[in-house]
Amino acid sequence: MAPGAGQAAAAPVEEEEAAPAAQEKTLFNLKLESIDAASKAKVIKEIKTMLGLSLVDSKKFVESVPKVLKESVPKEDAEKIIETLKAVGAKATME
Repeated sequence: MAPGAGQAAAAPVEEEEAAPAAQEKTLFNLKLESIDAASKAKVIKEIKTMLGLSLVDSKKFVESVPKVLKESVPKEDAEKIIETLKAVGAKATME
């Protein structure tokens, strides 16, 4: 029981340290999680526009989900990008 008690005591400390860091976070990584198969062409076009990739590279990017889309994006921009992708049939998350 002693090892279990030690782990339980350590867990609250980690949560307390993580909470302030989460509040201060202003830049997020956007990850493309999944796409709707019926909307694949729309998602590829949107990724092509968003990242400035060629059509072939955009297709490869979309087909390799889950994958990081953009890094260090401000929260407002990240939310707009997520909504745009959602509208064309893709699921993206902020990390």
